[in-house]
This record gives sequence, C-alpha cells and structure tokens, in this order.
Amino acid sequence: METENVSTVRFFWVTFLNVLITVVEILGGLLSGSLALLSDAFHNLSDSASIVISYIAQRIAIKPETPQRTFGYRRAEILSALLNAGLLIVIALFIVIEAVKRFMHPDHVNGDIMTVVAVVGLLANFISAGLLHAGSRHSLNIKATYLHILADGLSSIGVVITGIILIFWHVKWLDPVVSVLVALYIAYEALPIIQKTINILMQAAPDIDYDAIKKDITSIPQVNSVHHVHAWLVDEHHTMFSAHINCEDIKLSEVEPIYRQISKLLQDKYHISHVTIQAECQRGINEKMFDIDRD
Repeated sequence: METENVSTVRFFWVTFLNVLITVVEILGGLLSGSLALLSDAFHNLSDSASIVISYIAQRIAIKPETPQRTFGYRRAEILSALLNAGLLIVIALFIVIEAVKRFMHPDHVNGDIMTVVAVVGLLANFISAGLLHAGSRHSLNIKATYLHILADGLSSIGVVITGIILIFWHVKWLDPVVSVLVALYIAYEALPIIQKTINILMQAAPDIDYDAIKKDITSIPQVNSVHHVHAWLVDEHHTMFSAHINCEDIKLSEVEPIYRQISKLLQDKYHISHVTIQAECQRGINEKMFDIDRD
C-alpha cells in the first residue's frame, strides 16, 4: 500500500533532488565561504545515502517468512532506521566541531550566494518531504529518512535567514551559530528514533497493560491464572506475546476454544499480532506473571 510503502518512483525523485541539492550547495558553500551551507550540503549527501538504504530495507522487509527467518525480514527497516539516525548524530557532531573552528577563526561569508543557493535547497527539501510524508507515519525506517529531509529544510531556512542578514550586516559569528543550532535540532530529532530502534532490537517489552491482560485472561471460564509471560516487538507494528495459563483439568479439545478466545481478545483489544499460549493444570500455578520482579 502507498501509505505503508513509499513507491520506487518517489524514492527515485527524492534521491535525485537530494543529489542535485548536494552538488549545488557544495559549490555554493565553497564560493560563498559559508559553513552553514556546506553543513547543509553534507547533510543532504547523507540524506541521499539514507534514502537508498531506506528503499533497500523496505524491499527486504516485505520478503516472506522462510524456515531460516520464521519472523520474516521486518527488522531490516529497524536496522535501517538505526543506521540513518546514527548517521544524523555523526553529522551533528561534525557540524558542531567545524562551527567551533569557525568561532576561533571566522571567515567572510558572501550572503548573496548563500541566500540564493539556500532558497533552491529549501524548495527541493519541501518537495522531497512531501513525497515521503505519507510513509513516515507508518514506518520508523521512512520516518528516519523523512526527518533527514525535514532537518535539511529547517537548516535551509536558517541558512536563508542568515544569508539575508549577512547581505546587510557582516556578522561573522552568525554563520557558525546557525550551524550549531541546526546540529542540535538534528540530534534532537534523531535520539528518540535511536532509543526506539534499540528497544526493539533488544526485544524490550511493548507498552501495554499487563495487569489488565491478566485480568481479562483469567476472567475466561476455566482459566485460573497466568504466568511465564513474554512480550516483544518484531518491528514497530508487530507485537509478539507468549504465556502459560493454568486451567481446570479438562480435555485438550476443550482447551483449544480457550486458545482461540485468548488470541482474539489479545489481537482485538491489545493489537497483539502473534499469540502463543501453553496450557497447564497445576504446574507453575503459584508462579508470578513474569519470571522476574517488575518495578
């Protein structure tokens, strides 16, 4: 679906626009002497790599499950999001280091060239962001790339404003200050993605109400308790859940309807994608819901 997967055509045009912006801004940055413009250019260069990585990851993620990959390849997009967000942090650090050097040794900046080039970059970034907007709401992978583009748009706005100011006033410290602000914004947007992707890769428990789940499951007739619970995310959309339940001493044929009822409950109410239940009679009946104490 187009809302979930960004088309090849859109990826192509976003990549083309970013490569074009990169070339124009590198030339403009060298001619104008603007660190902010060069920073924006390198950021756009990273966007191009990010877009290619995102596209490849998206194609890999839709491959079906195999005997070797029983959960499929969905985490390819999570790895891509982590890589892209990490790249943003590296770029932010690079910009800050260069900005500090400029503070110590300020250079003259040509505001006219800087402004014209930044306006071209700003327009191209807005077009690229529009092409990726729909997919960014459904995928951490596309969101990471989308944030690359938005950060570029914001930095381009900062460069435009800086260029206009420098046309009239030669404030040498303004260019590195804008560069640092852009770097801080890039890091601010990237860190939450890094945190979320690491949580998924570390199989952290999703944010669901386990006490409510226990109450709902044990309210089912012939289910006495729940223990040995595990829940984790394969990606940001697919939650896995497994648990042991203690039932009355009933036939296996009578347990199967309970399985179906629990699975439907967890899928409909808690949006859990895959449910695995093991029924027991007395074994583990006094165990806690989790193998370890929760805070």
